[in-house]
Amino acid sequence: MIRIAAAADIHAGPESAGTLKPLLAGLKNEADLLLLAGDLTRSGKPLEAETLVEELTDVGVPIVAVLGNHDYHSDQAPRIAAILKDAGIHVLDRSSVVLDVAGQRVAIAGTKGFGGGYGAALASDFGEPEMKAWIRHAETEAETLEDVITALFGDVRVVLLHYSPVPDTLDGERIDLYPFLGNSLLGEAIDRSGADLVLHGHAHHGSLAGATPGGVPVRNVAQPVIRAPYVVFTIEQEDEIELPRILRRRGRRRDDEPAAVQHRPEEGRRPRWLRRRGQTDESEAVSGKDVGS
Repeated sequence: MIRIAAAADIHAGPESAGTLKPLLAGLKNEADLLLLAGDLTRSGKPLEAETLVEELTDVGVPIVAVLGNHDYHSDQAPRIAAILKDAGIHVLDRSSVVLDVAGQRVAIAGTKGFGGGYGAALASDFGEPEMKAWIRHAETEAETLEDVITALFGDVRVVLLHYSPVPDTLDGERIDLYPFLGNSLLGEAIDRSGADLVLHGHAHHGSLAGATPGGVPVRNVAQPVIRAPYVVFTIEQEDEIELPRILRRRGRRRDDEPAAVQHRPEEGRRPRWLRRRGQTDESEAVSGKDVGS
C-alpha cells in the first residue's frame, strides 16, 4: 500500500511563515511521500521559496514538486527551483523521478502544463505569432510529458501537473476561464502513455474529481478545493491481473463513479500499468486550516 499526500496552490510568502509547518506535523504518519502541484509561492520570489522550504522542514517524507504560473511571475523560476532542490525537494520540469516507497517503485512524471482549452474549443496553431506561440508551448508540454511517462518504469505511475488535463476538475470555475486553466492535449498524452493517478492544482474554484477520456483518475488538489493543507491517496495493488485501478473515497464509492474504469490502449499496445490489478482510495482530506489559499 502506497500513501500519497498531495496539495497545490500554497502561495507561500513571508507573511505566511509559521502557519503551514504545524499543519504538516503529522503528515509522516499519514503518508509515504508528499506531492506539490505548483503555485508554491505567492509571486515567484526567492524569499517566498525560502519561506516554503522552512515550512517543509521536518515533514519526514520525500517531497516531489512542479512549479506553477505564480512561481514564474517574477521571472526567477530557475532560482525558485534551485532553492527547492537545495532543500532536498525533487523538482520536476518535463522530467521524472522514481522513488522506493513501502517496498514499491513509485514513478512520477511532472511538468507545469499550460492553457489552451479542451476538445473542440482547443486553440489552434494559426494566426498571429503570439497565438501560435501560446498553443505551441502547450503542445510541447504535452508531447514531452508523453515521452517522459512512456519511459517510466515503476509499480505505480503518477503524473504531477499544475494545469488541468481535463475539464471535469474545473467544474465550478467560469467556463470562459477554461482555456487558461489547462488543455486536453495533456489528457490525451496521459491516455496514450498510461498512468495510475494524475494530480494538478491551479483551479481554485474547481472540483476534486475527474478522469481522462481513457479513464485515468484526475484529482484537483488545490488547497481551496481540498479545504485542507493536504489530502491523502492510498494505492493498493495485486499483481498480474489485468484490471485497471479505480479511485474512490475511502469506505464508499461515489454513486456516479463506475466500479471499474475502462482504459483504451492503442491497437497492439499493452501499457505496463494494465498488467496489474489495483485500487486507489482517496482518504478524507486531512483536517486543518487552509494556508495561503
